Amino acid sequence: MFAVLKTGGKQYKVAEGDIFTIEKLVAEAGDTVQFNEVLMLGGDKTTIGAPFIKDAGVQAEVVEQTRSKKTINFVKRRRKHSSQRKKGHKQPLTLVKITSILASGADKSGVMAALGTVSGAAIAAAAATKKAPAKEKAAPAKKAAKAAAPKAEAATGAAPTNLLKEAKGDADDLKKISGVGPKLLGTLNEAGVFHFWQIAEWGPADIEYMDDKLSFKGRIERDGWIAQASEFAKAAK
Repeated sequence: MFAVLKTGGKQYKVAEGDIFTIEKLVAEAGDTVQFNEVLMLGGDKTTIGAPFIKDAGVQAEVVEQTRSKKTINFVKRRRKHSSQRKKGHKQPLTLVKITSILASGADKSGVMAALGTVSGAAIAAAAATKKAPAKEKAAPAKKAAKAAAPKAEAATGAAPTNLLKEAKGDADDLKKISGVGPKLLGTLNEAGVFHFWQIAEWGPADIEYMDDKLSFKGRIERDGWIAQASEFAKAAK
């Protein structure tokens, strides 16, 4: 039996036991996730969705969080003196192993939905799906707006507990991280960030707080700062 599923804007034909990489998911190694956007099921009988098959799902185990090979982007503008830029990028990916294909019963399986790392909201949604029970019906629009107002500040996360007043010894060259230039380096230092190990320890709330602090919403996750900082921190030991 095989299935065609959609995730990260791409379609994959999979069968039980398949191991492959997809766009990064909000999950940890060892977690079981479920892909609910199933376009087709094949085998003894073929079922095609419109566009998705109701109550069908594909479950997979997260093997590890990894990254693709580095790609180099070089831009040079004609007639602009010294206007050139070279930048490397490694796309965050998730290695998964297909464990089961459900033709029905996926809606009641209780397995965490496979969500991509598009924003801090996705992380919160994944955590809620995994740990919290279903929420009650929403309050009327006016009451909901008033209830949401006091929580606006909470959405900015919390300041990392590992911020420093000054570097411990020599500060690390944080410009090695993709997207960090002299100006952003100064902002990080002003915020109390001097070392790779500090960035490597950040969690979802820390990332959300620093995104607001740096005024570059989503950059930390988009450029894979945590993974890069972890590698540089290990190399520095």
